[in-house]
Amino acid sequence: MHIKSMAEYAANGETPEVLFWVGCAGSFDQRAQRITKAFAQILDKVGVKFAILGKEEMCTGDPARRAGNEFLFQMMAYNNIQTLNGYEVKKIVTACPHCFNVIKNEYPALGGTYEVIHHTTFLQQLINDGRVRMKENGDFKGKKITYHDSCYLGRGNGIYEAPREVLQALDVELVEMKRCRTNGLCCGAGGAQMFKEEEPGNTRINFERSAEAIETGANIIAANCPFCTTMLTDGVKNKEKEDDIKVMDIAEMVAASLAD
Repeated sequence: MHIKSMAEYAANGETPEVLFWVGCAGSFDQRAQRITKAFAQILDKVGVKFAILGKEEMCTGDPARRAGNEFLFQMMAYNNIQTLNGYEVKKIVTACPHCFNVIKNEYPALGGTYEVIHHTTFLQQLINDGRVRMKENGDFKGKKITYHDSCYLGRGNGIYEAPREVLQALDVELVEMKRCRTNGLCCGAGGAQMFKEEEPGNTRINFERSAEAIETGANIIAANCPFCTTMLTDGVKNKEKEDDIKVMDIAEMVAASLAD
């Protein structure tokens, strides 16, 4: 796939429909790269004109701010804002709720105001507009699926329905965990916890959350965040259930179900 960068669009005097903010996980983590590719394939197939920043994209600074390094956060944020404003970016879509939250809610105070959309909301809009159409008998039709609400999308930004509506469009049997929506349980990675040693206790948060997902009897745990995907996959492995239960991002499920 050749994906155009903002620099290429600018050189031709064109403007893309959206900027796809890939994020560090989506760029460098092997598992998350598959999510990035799936989402890019969907956009490509349905004819959304999109660009990436490529090497000009830096970390948003979210983990630095959550870990208490405000100076590093502001340095990174200002760099990104300068790049985005230089290209006159208006609309950003991202597959990472952490990038989504920080660019949407925390960049405006530093001079970066954009329309920021999480990829599940964007997919829901494309489905509603008839641009994304699913196969009649897709791979997931009638399959038992449970959905994990990521903190930064759910409680952080009140987005609960869009991801579920996308799953419904796949014709799945959605089974909710006991703790879901506003009462959802964290996967254990948010707030820069992903990058530090755990504190004393009798279990890991991701083990507890994965056990709740397994209890639903679902074959697939649907996620919307690269961090959650990693944590839940580790939790499923801990229960030695990786042969029976898959952890998938919603974009991967849609990419596999697109009508020709």
